[in-house]
Amino acid sequence: WAANIRVGSNIDSIDQMLALAMPDAKVSVATMSSNTVLLTGTVAAPEDAAEAERLVKAFMGENSNVVSRLKTATPLQVNLQVKFAEVSRSLVRTLGANLTSIDSSSGFQFGVGSGRKGFAPTFTPGTATGTGSSVKVTLPDGSEIDGTSVSPITNGATLVGAGKFLGLDLLGALDLAERDGLVTTLSQPNLTALSGETADFLAGGEFPILMSQGLGTTSVEYKKYGVSLAYTPTVLANGRISIRVRPEVSELSSQGAVTMNNFTVPALTVRRAETTVELGSGQSFMIAGLLSNNSQNSIDKAPGLGDVVIVVTPYLVNPVDANDIKLPTDGFRSPTAIQQLLGNLENDGVTGGDRPKPTSVGEGASAPKLGLDDYDDKDRPRNGQAERRAEADVAPGFSLK
Repeated sequence: WAANIRVGSNIDSIDQMLALAMPDAKVSVATMSSNTVLLTGTVAAPEDAAEAERLVKAFMGENSNVVSRLKTATPLQVNLQVKFAEVSRSLVRTLGANLTSIDSSSGFQFGVGSGRKGFAPTFTPGTATGTGSSVKVTLPDGSEIDGTSVSPITNGATLVGAGKFLGLDLLGALDLAERDGLVTTLSQPNLTALSGETADFLAGGEFPILMSQGLGTTSVEYKKYGVSLAYTPTVLANGRISIRVRPEVSELSSQGAVTMNNFTVPALTVRRAETTVELGSGQSFMIAGLLSNNSQNSIDKAPGLGDVVIVVTPYLVNPVDANDIKLPTDGFRSPTAIQQLLGNLENDGVTGGDRPKPTSVGEGASAPKLGLDDYDDKDRPRNGQAERRAEADVAPGFSLK
């Protein structure tokens, strides 16, 4: 008499184990052979399918084969609304003054020039100094003479005055110029991706780069620039979302450019951030906030005379104040403000979940202090028996007496 005995896993036991571990999943187990199991059914998330495979393999042993045909109930999608904001502000102020006196009758000549190119070379004795080309200057006595050419160094406003002072014919010119530049980079892309997949976005362009090849040949490679965003969302089991996000803003720059074979390759000015955050549905977050302020003052003055408060210019050339710089993110609000009204922010990502509540921390232990504790007279032991009784009450462990 002969018999073959085969020992296998109990299918009912595996079903019970999966039902207890994953009550929301509908998983069916079928035995294909002695060490092969087929899983079929529907789970809520891809993480649940991997968890079911791990549990079955742990129950049957590491040498078992688990074939998974589990399906996700609904593909999970994540929509990300992003706001790129960058501001670059520049302010340049220029002040130039000129004072010239020509009096051929007395033979006295005097001139002070600043901020104007060619002021001294165009100085002609016996005539008045004007501004521009072929300028008519009328003196206080009513006579009119031709002025000489004086070219300003900046495209600003010029205040000119001519008159007689202390018997001298005076002509003064004041150049005032101010240049205010503002560059704003703003983009608001919306990206939707499946859970676990990567989505990217680019608003910009591509510029060519020459690449040297063998045998003296040259190829062209294009590099992207502009506003780009790449992110990978993962929906967790508790409804929260883990996001790996990588925003980048780049622009062409002449600083650092390289010239090859009479071809100029521009450089890139790049601002990049990369991080991983976890938040609930509808919540907002801000990353890579940076404010840079660079101020430079350049003063050309005459020694000694330029230190006089009335003549010196630093009081009229003020650097940019940080309070004057306004960013688009000042007063930042959620891109989905309607969700704030509905109360979906600052929760656990589950509809109807409890909001975080304030908690109080109890008083901590008192800080250690030096020296012995002070006892009142009524608490101080009076004899040896009382001392032994007090030590027995507070001493840890055991002792032999």
